[in-house]
Amino acid sequence: MSGWKCVALLALLTWTPAFAAPPSTAPAAPAAVETLEPLPSPEQILAIPPGLQAMLQERVIGPGSSREQRLDRLVHLIFDEDAMHLEYDPYATHTLTETWQTHRANCLSFTLLFVSLARAAGIEAHVQEVAQVVTWNVDQGVIYSIGHVNAGLFFNGRNAVVDLDRNVLYDRYGPRPISDQRALAHFYNNRGAHHMAEGEPAQARAYLQAALRLAPEFTAGWNNLGVLDTREGHLDQARRDYETALRLQPRHAAALSNATALYRRLGEQRLAMQLARRLEKVQQADPFAQFRLGNEAEQRHDYAQAIQYYQHAVRLYGTAHQFHFGLARAYFLAGDTRRASAEMQRARDLAGEDAGVLRATYQAKLDSLQKWRQRTATN
Repeated sequence: MSGWKCVALLALLTWTPAFAAPPSTAPAAPAAVETLEPLPSPEQILAIPPGLQAMLQERVIGPGSSREQRLDRLVHLIFDEDAMHLEYDPYATHTLTETWQTHRANCLSFTLLFVSLARAAGIEAHVQEVAQVVTWNVDQGVIYSIGHVNAGLFFNGRNAVVDLDRNVLYDRYGPRPISDQRALAHFYNNRGAHHMAEGEPAQARAYLQAALRLAPEFTAGWNNLGVLDTREGHLDQARRDYETALRLQPRHAAALSNATALYRRLGEQRLAMQLARRLEKVQQADPFAQFRLGNEAEQRHDYAQAIQYYQHAVRLYGTAHQFHFGLARAYFLAGDTRRASAEMQRARDLAGEDAGVLRATYQAKLDSLQKWRQRTATN
């Protein structure tokens, strides 16, 4: 399971291509009518299909034994080739029935599936969310701030976590239990973000509004609705969306960034500067933001700037092997192989004894660096 990568808790940033084409002077073609698909109800999202219910009874519940043994059998039911044989798909925000039919899920769909089946098997389980993880993606003109969800369990007086990716880097707050309503709001929010990226604004709006009906305090939903309203030209409504998001979570980076851009577009420079300063303070205290900025500088080949950002990330979150690896890479690209080797070794040491593949990868990179240093020293 450690090879899975999870995408959930989508919060969108507005994004404009650097070389956007000039606006056309030709008459606009009539807009196509968007046919809306019906939204699944919360009951439909979480309904265990009959075939899966029968398999759960036969393979997990029927044999009895302890909850630990039932939990082990549940994991086998989900992943074994002669059972569900579930595969990862980052875009598969599915109902339980769709997951059963397609054998595909992202981490949100998996978590909803796992928690529902665990409860049916008499295991106390709940959905947990992490606001930020280390991965950021750029896809189809939208920057996704990627969070993470997993399943929390409680039995025999102990808490346990079932996570599809053991190597994911949590933020400093770690997983937090959430209500079923908020978990379902994530489902509707993810589908709304997907339809927005697919150019289906009416369908996106229906899903985002459904998310906010379930969880009016859901900051990511308000931010995403603001992105949609901005795209649709409803700038006054977008402003209200972002203001709601920032009342709920004043340090929400995506909402701060989007609201700043909107105020500039509206000509309200003073408000834009105020939010820009707040965003800068948030980013200065956020190791994930510093890591992302380091990546961006590295992609621009500005290795000196990348080193500064990665160093700041390490100062804020010194036990993250991913940050040390980023710093090692920037040092190497800047020609400082001595510091690169030291940071690569630190990344390897922090990877943990149970992350054998990752440690081996870092060791191989470290060996390559050392060989390169020896060759250059003899030339």
